[in-house]
Amino acid sequence: MPGQNLTRLEAQDRRALVSTDSYAVELDLTTGPDVFRSRTVVRFTATEGASTFIDLIARDVREITLNGVAIDPAAAFADSRIALDGLAAENELVVDADCLYTNTGEGLHRFVDPVDGEVYLYSQFEVPDSRRVFAVFEQPDLKATFQFTITAPAAWKVISNSPTPEPVPAEGAEAAATWTFEPTPRISSYITAIVAGPYESTFSELQSASGRTIPLGVYGRKSLWQHLDADYIFDKTREGFAYYEEKFGYPYPFAKYDQLFVPEFNAGAMENAGAVTFTETYVFRSKVTDAVKERRVVTILHELAHMWFGDLVTMKWWKDLWLNESFAEWASTIATAEATEWTGAWTTFNAMEKTWAYRQDQLPSTHPVVAEINDLHDVEVNFDGITYAKGGSVLKQLTSWVGIEEFFAGVGAYFQKHAFGNTELADLLVELEATSGRELGTWSKKWLETAGVNTLAPEIKTDASGTITRFAIVQTAPADYPTIRPHRLGVGFYSLDGDALVRTHHIELDVDGDLTEVPELTGLAQPDLVLLNDEDLAYAKIRLDARSLETAIAHLGGIADPLARSLVWGAAWDQTRDAESSASDYVDLVLRNIGAETESTTVRTTLGQLQLAANSYVAPEKRTATREKVADGLWALAQAAEAGSDSQLQFVTGFASAAATPAQWEQVRALRDGDTTLAGLEIDADLSWALLVSLAAGGLVTAADIDAALAADNTAKGGEFAAQAKAALPDEASKRAAWASLIDTADLPNTVVRAASAGFVHPAGVDALEAFVAPYFDMLLPIWDSRTYHIAEYLIIGLYPAPLANVALRDATRAWLAEHSDAPAALRRLVRENLAGVERALAVQQRDAQ
Repeated sequence: MPGQNLTRLEAQDRRALVSTDSYAVELDLTTGPDVFRSRTVVRFTATEGASTFIDLIARDVREITLNGVAIDPAAAFADSRIALDGLAAENELVVDADCLYTNTGEGLHRFVDPVDGEVYLYSQFEVPDSRRVFAVFEQPDLKATFQFTITAPAAWKVISNSPTPEPVPAEGAEAAATWTFEPTPRISSYITAIVAGPYESTFSELQSASGRTIPLGVYGRKSLWQHLDADYIFDKTREGFAYYEEKFGYPYPFAKYDQLFVPEFNAGAMENAGAVTFTETYVFRSKVTDAVKERRVVTILHELAHMWFGDLVTMKWWKDLWLNESFAEWASTIATAEATEWTGAWTTFNAMEKTWAYRQDQLPSTHPVVAEINDLHDVEVNFDGITYAKGGSVLKQLTSWVGIEEFFAGVGAYFQKHAFGNTELADLLVELEATSGRELGTWSKKWLETAGVNTLAPEIKTDASGTITRFAIVQTAPADYPTIRPHRLGVGFYSLDGDALVRTHHIELDVDGDLTEVPELTGLAQPDLVLLNDEDLAYAKIRLDARSLETAIAHLGGIADPLARSLVWGAAWDQTRDAESSASDYVDLVLRNIGAETESTTVRTTLGQLQLAANSYVAPEKRTATREKVADGLWALAQAAEAGSDSQLQFVTGFASAAATPAQWEQVRALRDGDTTLAGLEIDADLSWALLVSLAAGGLVTAADIDAALAADNTAKGGEFAAQAKAALPDEASKRAAWASLIDTADLPNTVVRAASAGFVHPAGVDALEAFVAPYFDMLLPIWDSRTYHIAEYLIIGLYPAPLANVALRDATRAWLAEHSDAPAALRRLVRENLAGVERALAVQQRDAQ
C-alpha cells in the first residue's frame, strides 16, 4: 500500500489554505496482530469555504466528522487521502480508522522476537509515513502540537516524544493500560514517535545549560539487553549535549531524551524529537570493528544534532532536507573529533563519507546539494551521498572560510530567530553573513546550487637534476556539470626515508580557475609523492602523478599521518574508477599496503573497494586469477595480523567474502569448525555466520546445514544471516527459491529482504545470475507499484545482477530505460544508477586490459 505521491505544488497550495494547531491521537494497540485502532482529532484554521485534503493510509475508515457534520467515508476517502470541502475559519476534524501494522520499517512496525515470542512496536515516519498511523497533513511546514493517548498491554512500556506518564487501567480491556502523554511543542509530523513493547530500560540524567535537569533513557529488547552498553551511550550523549549547547548557544529544546534500539530498522537512526530510534546493529552481541564502534558514536551525535537542526528548526519543504542532514553530518563529525575519544573522526569522514559523496556526485542522478524536489518520491531517493556527505563536506569548507566561531554564532542566531518554525536556505545564509561579514550568495551558487565534483591534478616539470621548474594545479569539471570552483587546499611533498614516507614540505593556497600556478614550489626537488589537498580542506577528487602513484603502490603504508594515507587511498581509488589507472595495479596497492593501515574505517572502506575491483573492474580474462589472488592475500594478511586485532577480524571476514576456490573454501570451513585457529580470533555468533555465508556461496553446505545453524541461533540476526546464506547457494533451484521468496510474495520483513538480496548476488555465484536478467526487468514496474518504497528500493538495487558487469547487462538495462521513458522518475533514477555502475565497470575493464 504505497500511498499517493504528494507534490511540492500540492503542498504549497495546501499550506496557503491551512494552518494546523493541534492533533489529539488515540491508538489502541490491543486489537490483534494485524490492525490497530486510530482516532485523530485535528484542529486547524483554513480559508473559509476552501477545499483541501488530509492524508491517511488505512485499511478501513469508520468515521469522518468535520465541524460536527458526518462525512461518508466511502465518498471522501480514496487513495490515501480524505477530501475536505467547505472548510470553516476554525475547524475540528475527527477521523476514526483501522490502520495496519507493517513489517517494512515504515509506519508502525510490528516485530515478534523469535527468542521469546515477545511483540515490539516502533514508528518510523520520515518521509510520508505518519499517515500510516493517524490522519495528518503530511508535510513539514504544517507544524502542530501532538498529544498521544496509547492503549496497550499493561506489561508493556510505551514511549513517545513527551515524558512517559503513569499508565492507568484501560476501561473494558483486561490486562491493558492507557498512557496519556502531554502535548508536544510545535513540531512536524515526521518526527513524532510511538514505541511500545516489553522493552528493557535504564535511566540517567544531565544538567542542561538552561539549568533544567534532562531525563535520559536507553531502551532495548529483552533478548538483547545483556549486550547493550547503556553507560557508554549515556557518556557519549552527555559529551554531545555539553558540546552542542555551548557551540549552538541554545539549550536543548525538549523535555527529555530517550534513545531506543529497535528491531528491523531501515536506517542507522531517526531523530524523533526526544525519542531517537536506532538500528540494533549498534547493539554488539559479537565482536565488531572499531569502524562500527566509531560509527555508532557519530550516529548518536548526528541524531542529537538534529534536535536543533531539523526538529527545533525544520525545512519548509524537502528541497532543504540537506539543511537537516548535511548539518548533522558535519556537526556530529566535529563533535566526535573534539568532544569524544574518537579524535580521528575527520580521517574517518574522508575515508567513508567523502568516498560516498564522490561516488554519488559522479552518477547520472547527481544533483545540487539544494536539490529540486518535486514530490515525495524525489525526497525518498535523495537520502544520498550528496544530501549527507557532500553537504557535510562543503559545510566544513564553509566554516574554514567564514571562521568557525563566526559560523557557530550565526547558527545560534538562526536557532533563536526560527525556533519551532520552518526555514529555507536563505534564512541560514542571512545569519552567517551577519556574523562573518562574508557575502555568501556566490559561494552558495557554486557549492550548493550546482552539481558535480571537480578534479585537481598536479602539473610538474623538472630539469635533468630533478628540480621542479614549474608546478601548477589543473582543475577540470565534467562536461555535464562544468562549474569551476574556488578551493582552499594544502599541497604536501613526501619523500622516502628508509621505509617511511615523510612529509618534507607543505604549503596552503587558494585554487581557482582552470589552471593555478604555484611558483612557491619551483626550485624544490621533486619528491617521491605529491599530495594535493593535503590535510583535506577541499571537496574535490585529486590525482597522483605517475611517480607518486608508483611510490604509493610500493610505500603507502609508510606514511605516518592517517589522514594523509586516507587521501592517497582515495586518490588511487578515484583514478582506478575513472579508468586512468589499472584495476590490477589497485589490487596490488591494497594487498601490499593495507596490512600497515591503522584506521579501522580506512581498512573497511578499502577492503570493500578491493572486492569491487577484483569482482567487476579487472579485465574479464584476469578475473578468476585476481579473485584467487585477493583471497589468498587477505588470508595471508589475517595470519600476519596482530592477535585479536581489529585488522585481523577485518581480514578474516574479507577473506571469507573473497573466497573463490575449493582450497580457499576448505580453509573457511576449517576456520569455522575450529580445525584451523588464529591466535586471538574468537569464532563468535556473527563471524560464524559470515563464514557460513561464504561456504553457502561456494556450494559447500546445504539448506539443511543452514537450517541447523538457525536452530542453534534462532534470533532475528540469525534469521537474517540464514536468509542471506540460502540466497547465496549457487545452484539454480536455490536461486529460484530465493527469487520467489522475494518477488512472488510480500511476506518477508525488511531486514530479511535486504539480507536475502545481498546473498542472491554474491559474486561467487555470478554464473547463476545470467538466468535472472530478464526476470529482473520484468519485475521492476510491478514491484514499484505494489511494495512500499524501502522494500522496492532494496529489491531494485539489491537484485540487480551487477556482478555480471558485462555488455549484455548494460544493453538490457539501456533497453528497459528506452522502453519505459514514462516510468516513475524515482524508479528510473534507481535503474539509471544501476546502469552507471555497469558502464563504469566496462570502461575500467577496458583500461585494465591494456
